[in-house]
Amino acid sequence: MPSSEAEWDAKHSLAAKEAEAPTGILTELWPLLPTGAALDLACGRGRNAIFLAEHGRPVTAVDWSAAALAILEERAQNLKIPVRRIRGMEKVRQATRLGIDLVQADLERAELEVNGYFVILCVQYLQRSLFTQICRALRPGGMLLFETYTKAQLDFSSGPRDPAHLLDRGELRRAFPELQTVFYRELRAEQGIASLAARKPQGSSHAQWED
Repeated sequence: MPSSEAEWDAKHSLAAKEAEAPTGILTELWPLLPTGAALDLACGRGRNAIFLAEHGRPVTAVDWSAAALAILEERAQNLKIPVRRIRGMEKVRQATRLGIDLVQADLERAELEVNGYFVILCVQYLQRSLFTQICRALRPGGMLLFETYTKAQLDFSSGPRDPAHLLDRGELRRAFPELQTVFYRELRAEQGIASLAARKPQGSSHAQWED
């Protein structure tokens, strides 16, 4: 797995012309998602951000790779989806208009807006230090969709190899105790993947919010 911004840029540039469907957990559980602002963490080339925007969600899409965001921007523009660039996480506020706000940022240093989003998506990215922030960033009634590799992936020849970037068995189920699990599964068929959908309880809040 790439470990630097330059390596990620090269990876995304090589894959720029590939057709990419949104992740299965998003299309499977789409009817359960609340309306309102969405946050796509480590959005890559934007397959999921574009799906969310096409289905009427204002989306904030964050990634470290400038190349990935450029590909996302071009794809969105070709689909007539409004796109706006935002410079830095410190300037991010929940999106209120339809379209996609693009943010280039190192998530290792990011601070997510508290109670900012009705939907948070994190796919094929594992940064355990973000878990608490993710819970705080969800609005009450909001939904988290999280899906990434488990250590079962080490039994297969492709995919990430660093155990630090792989989930332990059952880890994702336990990772967000503040949230109510709606859906959970772990698969070991050609790859090791864990998927979670979890909702923030109504009445749960880390900060006062005014509409």
